[in-house]
Amino acid sequence: MDRAPRERIDRRALKAWFFSGLFWGLAVMVIPAAYLILVHTMLEWPPVFGWLAVGATVIFTLFAAVIIPRLKMYYWRYEIHDQEIDIQHGIIIIRRTLIPMIRIQHVDTEHGPVMRFFGLATLRISTAATDHRIPALSQEKAAELRGEISALARVSDEDV
Repeated sequence: MDRAPRERIDRRALKAWFFSGLFWGLAVMVIPAAYLILVHTMLEWPPVFGWLAVGATVIFTLFAAVIIPRLKMYYWRYEIHDQEIDIQHGIIIIRRTLIPMIRIQHVDTEHGPVMRFFGLATLRISTAATDHRIPALSQEKAAELRGEISALARVSDEDV
């Protein structure tokens, strides 16, 4: 197999993904908590199912907030070349994508509230067929890459 791309996403992604995983875990915790409250106050169902759901939700939260971010951080890589962009990502199934500069139509940056808090942004590269993303770049790096890719795509388009 080819050499993996060299560039990695920003280390602050671990913190941003930790808080996102924690948020989703707490949001999911509402379901077993509501079940336990209903069981305890209104119904006479056994509470064991609620406690099992709480345990499963805690495991899900730990997985989503601690393990998955580390794995994503390890496997997410990218590299910008004159003629193409090389992106690698995935945990179980590792996907490698080469995007020819000539196919790029536009490049955007985006960031939600959590990413913005940590000074991170996602670079979105659009072709006629699909969108590709490089997440968790510093906002400065994302803006720099957006300009670089835009210039390279323009040069590739002029060569045709």
